[in-house]
Amino acid sequence: MPPQARSAAMLARFPIHNAWRIMFTGLITAVGRISHVQALQPDAGAGLRVTVQAPTDWLRGAGLGDSICVSGACMTVVELGAESFAFDISAESLARTAGLDAPATLVNLEQSLTLSTKLGGHLMTGHVDGVGRVAAFEPVGESWHLGVRVPAELARFFAYKGSIAVNGVSLTVNRVDDASDASATVHINLIPHTLQHTNLHTLQAGRAVNLEVDLIARYVARMLPGARDAT
Repeated sequence: MPPQARSAAMLARFPIHNAWRIMFTGLITAVGRISHVQALQPDAGAGLRVTVQAPTDWLRGAGLGDSICVSGACMTVVELGAESFAFDISAESLARTAGLDAPATLVNLEQSLTLSTKLGGHLMTGHVDGVGRVAAFEPVGESWHLGVRVPAELARFFAYKGSIAVNGVSLTVNRVDDASDASATVHINLIPHTLQHTNLHTLQAGRAVNLEVDLIARYVARMLPGARDAT
């Protein structure tokens, strides 16, 4: 394989801790709608099979076993139709994510990176690091101000002009307000295009959102003295 092709392939499947991770960029290419939710087994703790209705032709070229980022969470396609797909989600994942278990919910969709994918956002794994809460969502001129309260264990990963993924959308941090309990509120500016092409326009104060921290920030934190036990 030529060096250029080898380098591009490494972006699509990035080796971390001896495992291959599918990558995303946080540029949402479609908004789907959860059409059906079914328990995998009678046991309430067995997880769910979730079916998502996607726009016409969005699933062209997709196959069983492919990875799709659904509102920030990387899911494996287990059923596939012309305009719908299904994924299984465990009870543990349901407890660590938001907005993936209710019919009629709008979800952000992104297929995993390929050799021809534009890298317009920032590199993401589709592994939700935690759930935040919308602290503010209000118009400011032609844009909207979004404030997200992030838990204490994630607060140190966010910085001014750094990257954050909210429901799978790659966004830029405008300000971070630290709180006395070690949590923080991250402030973001949303342009009309982002609101029109994602599910972020449905947000309201108190709503839970899926968060993924910047991958580079996590590695930097891991390398700091005394930080290993905290990451």
